Amino acid sequence: MQLYLDHNASTPVDERVAEAMLASMAMPGNPSSTHGFGREVRARIDRARQQVADLVGVQPMQVYFTSGGTEANNLALHVATQRQAAGRIAVSAIEHPSVLEPAAALTVRGWQMDMLAVDSAGRVTGKTLEAQMRQNTRLVSIMSANNETGVVQNVAALAKQIRAAGAVLHTDAVQMAGKMHLNFEASGAHLMSLSAHKIYGPKGVGALIVDKSLELVPMLAGGGQEKGIRAGTENVPGIVGFGLAAELAADGLAEHNARQHRLRSRLETGLARYPEVKIFARDAERLPNTVQLAIAGIEGETLLMQLDRVGIAVSSGSACASGSNEPSHVLLAMGVEPELARGAVRISFGRETGEQDIDRLLTALGEQIQWIQKAGQVAGW
Repeated sequence: MQLYLDHNASTPVDERVAEAMLASMAMPGNPSSTHGFGREVRARIDRARQQVADLVGVQPMQVYFTSGGTEANNLALHVATQRQAAGRIAVSAIEHPSVLEPAAALTVRGWQMDMLAVDSAGRVTGKTLEAQMRQNTRLVSIMSANNETGVVQNVAALAKQIRAAGAVLHTDAVQMAGKMHLNFEASGAHLMSLSAHKIYGPKGVGALIVDKSLELVPMLAGGGQEKGIRAGTENVPGIVGFGLAAELAADGLAEHNARQHRLRSRLETGLARYPEVKIFARDAERLPNTVQLAIAGIEGETLLMQLDRVGIAVSSGSACASGSNEPSHVLLAMGVEPELARGAVRISFGRETGEQDIDRLLTALGEQIQWIQKAGQVAGW
């Protein structure tokens, strides 16, 4: 029986979400049409916009649907820089590539990019932020929770410093939504990225949440969809699925969060018997479903394949960087030695994960550690 423990990469689509999407796929109307069929489809989108807005405590008018978290991150940087004279942009060293790469691309337009250092637990501190903010820093991007380590940033505290300096704050909240309480206004951010397939919704749809004070600039031209900011006929089934997934995530959040904490504690208690295991950022506040670890003496990809062989799916890091032999840029930014960083694997639970699954994983990891020890003895290590 297969055991899926890679929910930070993508969650399975909730059956109720799939049913709602299927029903919307059969509707013939274009949401931009004014006849009855079009109005019916538009009503489905409007409802989904309200559902996503409710998840993060905003008004529906602040929700702009995109093709996913990557587009939302790109759109955020576009919105924040398009109508400003070139200045400085500061991004944390642990951001997702969909923030790091478009931020770096802004240098072609004369922007200067500053990398915000993190501490050994992968956190941006107020002291670091103060030291690296410049007079012409106009945009800062700091993710709410890291996709690899699960470490949660104190975005609200950092936002006060950023706003006081007159800069715009974007936060990639793709991993945090649906796992911990998330409120846009309380975060202090001006821009927030979300993605449906991290909360049991469909792949290929996300959203950018925008502060009402910001003047937006279209990224895709040629139509008036999404209030003129994102041209193109809306992905109605995806948006409908995203909306219902957001509603379901909000309804079960407290129970889901507590259950995940118990599972993580069970896993880490079981791992404590193995001194070879290093759990990254263990003492930091983290997403309750995420554990990133390394076992001394074994490559992350090797461990991943060994677990896959016995039917357990985990990740060696970000799914967007799969296939790379380079150590995680997140762990390197935290000061982890490259050799140990190459051994990292990420375990991320979901709603369907149970205690028996944690016990099965512990057994499999124990077998791998014993195999390494025996191999080392034979080799004379």
